[in-house]
Amino acid sequence: MIPANVTVLLSGSGTTLQNLIDRQADGSLPIRIVRVISSRGSAFGLTRARNAGIPTSTVVRKEFADPQAFSRAIFETVRADGSGLVLLAGWLQLLKIPPDFESKVLNIHPSLLPAFGGQGMYGHRVHEAVLARGAKVSGCTVHFVDDQFDHGPIVVQRSVAIPEGCTPDDLAKLVFAEETIAYPEAIAAFVGGRLTVRDGCVRVAARP
Repeated sequence: MIPANVTVLLSGSGTTLQNLIDRQADGSLPIRIVRVISSRGSAFGLTRARNAGIPTSTVVRKEFADPQAFSRAIFETVRADGSGLVLLAGWLQLLKIPPDFESKVLNIHPSLLPAFGGQGMYGHRVHEAVLARGAKVSGCTVHFVDDQFDHGPIVVQRSVAIPEGCTPDDLAKLVFAEETIAYPEAIAAFVGGRLTVRDGCVRVAARP
């Protein structure tokens, strides 16, 4: 399979990016990360990208009048790089998806959406909320991105049982272990042309 050109968007440490870099390097994921774009110049994810020889850019939300202008600047870069898929990897800003990238932007969220999602629900905030609610199961969700936070058709979900005495740090580790499987699975299905969105739901075709 010919590797697909992808752009990764992040705002933080880049642990998800590192998983993708490693899987690109070992050939288990058919992608070529052509650029990493961060919403914060201090994000450690930019260092991870540079260490892997990946071009980087920083696009700061407050430098634009509104989310539409901010999003246009990002997708102009994506198009210029010839990327056909955008992957959110700890991206904390609202994106407005242009028509030519509908169903071409994926995100991974550390809960079983639609539970524990939405604006302000990211990172340890999610795990703290899950535990405060007394949930017995959590997990991660890969979904196509639309114009709302943590919304859009679900592609892949993986779950974990929450043990007694679990802390937010413990739960973060359990969920991230599933994220490292779920995101590559969803990306490979996209690259392989096996995802179809119909009536707001994603159908995943079997591997040929």
